[in-house]
Amino acid sequence: LCTRAPSFLRVNIRKTTIEKVQKILSGESIQTEKHPSVITALRVIDGQNKIKNSKAYKDGLVEIQDASSQASVINLPRDNKLKVLDYCCGSGGKSLALDAWTKGKIFAHDISPNRTLDLKTRAERSNAHITKISKPIKERFDVIFCDVPCSGSGSWRRDPDGKWKLNAKSWQNLLDTQIEVLNEAKEHLKKDGILVYATCSVLLSENYKQLEKFCLINPEFEIKKAQQLLPSDLGDGFFHGFLKKK
Repeated sequence: LCTRAPSFLRVNIRKTTIEKVQKILSGESIQTEKHPSVITALRVIDGQNKIKNSKAYKDGLVEIQDASSQASVINLPRDNKLKVLDYCCGSGGKSLALDAWTKGKIFAHDISPNRTLDLKTRAERSNAHITKISKPIKERFDVIFCDVPCSGSGSWRRDPDGKWKLNAKSWQNLLDTQIEVLNEAKEHLKKDGILVYATCSVLLSENYKQLEKFCLINPEFEIKKAQQLLPSDLGDGFFHGFLKKK
């Protein structure tokens, strides 16, 4: 976590292919290589400072997104009949990735509307069809993606200040908030639906332990899949788990 983090792009597979976008980027002196396990990700080898002015970025062919974050999305089924809610959408990075990957109907929600101000512009650039919704939420969804507030310990290479801001009290508040978010989101899930829990953390207590705690409180759910990625040359530290409603 004391070294510089690698830079990754997510290829918008709704609009192009990995090979085509690599050629376009190369023509603008941006050199990339394919990620060995995340099929939507490119690692930037050279020309990182040129990305936001590149044609590929302006035309919505790529978005800047860490590969580990992308990995949590590509584990979902590709089904255009899916109704998906990005429950903590922020500026919409996951919403865009969910739209491109699942090809389903994507909805975006965040407790703070100010965080979503860039979503419309980003969606237009990517040709993504995303519907912003606010509470009260009356619909039910096949997939609800909860990228919850967390310590950020998996991405401290990008935000070194985060390690000094975290203390026992703020960490406990995060743990409480994470369970609260899951308990709120589950109310909008269809039977047999998937509740995705994600953090950019490497701490067991706010990752797998939280899934176990949630399932203990809500026995109608079970853990179907979980993956912890550690910081490396292949991406940031990131955790995601799939909870299935029985």
